Amino acid sequence: MTDNLLLRAARGQAVPHPPVWFMRQAGRSLPEYRELRKGIGMLESCRRPDLVCEITLQPVRRHHVDAAILFSDIVVPLQAAGVDLDIVAGTGPVVASPIATMADVSSLPALDPDAVGFVAEAIRLLLAELGPTALIGFAGAPFTLASYLVEGGPSRHHVKTKALMYGAPDVWHALCARLADITLTFLRVQADAGVHAVQLFDSWAGALSEADYRRYVLPHSRRVLEGIQGLPRIHFGVGTGELLPAMSEAGADVVGVDWRTPLDVAAGRVPGKVLQGNLDPCVLFAPWEVVEQETRRVIAEGRKAPGHIFNLGHGVMPETDPDVLTRVVSLIHSS
Repeated sequence: MTDNLLLRAARGQAVPHPPVWFMRQAGRSLPEYRELRKGIGMLESCRRPDLVCEITLQPVRRHHVDAAILFSDIVVPLQAAGVDLDIVAGTGPVVASPIATMADVSSLPALDPDAVGFVAEAIRLLLAELGPTALIGFAGAPFTLASYLVEGGPSRHHVKTKALMYGAPDVWHALCARLADITLTFLRVQADAGVHAVQLFDSWAGALSEADYRRYVLPHSRRVLEGIQGLPRIHFGVGTGELLPAMSEAGADVVGVDWRTPLDVAAGRVPGKVLQGNLDPCVLFAPWEVVEQETRRVIAEGRKAPGHIFNLGHGVMPETDPDVLTRVVSLIHSS
C-alpha cells in the first residue's frame, strides 16, 4: 500500500490529485444498502462480518472512492463491553442507565478485545476484497461517547454533560479515562487486523470553548491517538473551527475540517498539518454546475496545506443522490 493515494496524502507526500472518500459513504443514500439492511437492526448489522464487509464495499464499487471506511457505529465498543444501550431508529443511541456519579463510572466495564472479534473478522474479509483501496478504521472519541453516556442519548445543548464537567471534574476525568481505554482497545483491534488508517470522530466537541476543550477533552483524545502508532491517524469534529489548533495537538496526522471553515483558513490555524474536508454536504443537492464549482474551490483551498484528503464537511445525508457523489469522485480524479 506504499503507493496508495490516501496514505501518501496523509503523510504529506506528493499525489497527482487529492484522494477522496466520504464520511457516511456507506449507508442510507445507497439503495443497495437499504435493501440489504431490511429487517436488520443497526447494531446487529455491525456485529455480522459478512454484512459489514458488503456494506463497506458498496460505495467503493459504486463511487470508485480512494478509501473504504469500516461500517460500524461509535457505540459498538460500548455495547460490546457490556453497556446496556440500543440505537433507536429516528433517535440514535439510547443508554438505559446514564452515568452521573463516580460509582457509575466504577461500574463501567472494560472492553475485552475478543468481544469485538467480529470487527477483526470483517476487516480480514475486507482486505481480501479491497485490493489497492485503503481501509480506514474508526472510533468515537472519549468526549462524544461520554456525552451519550451522561445524557442518555443525543443532546442538543449537552447540559448534563457540561454540568458534570464543571460540577464534578473528578468524575468527568475518570469517565473519560475509562472511555479512552475502551476506544484505544477498539482501535488497536482494528489496527492489528490490518486497517491502513484510523479516524477518531469527536462529533460533539464543537459544543465546547477552546479552554474547556483543552481542560476536559484534549488529554483523553491525545491518549487515544498517541496509543496508535505506525499508521495515519485522522481526527475530526463538527463545528470545531475554533478548536482546530487545540485538536491538532492531540496527535493526529490529519485534521478533519467541517464545511464552516475554509481549508486555506484552517491551514493557517494548524500549520504543517495535512487536512481533510470539506465540501458542505448540502451542496450535493444543488445543480451540478454549483457542485462542480464548489468542489474545485475546496480542491484549490486544500492546496494551502501540506496535504489534502477530499471529503465532505460532515457525513453524506440519506437523501443524497448517489450519482452526484460518483460524479464528484470522477471530477476530483480528473483535477
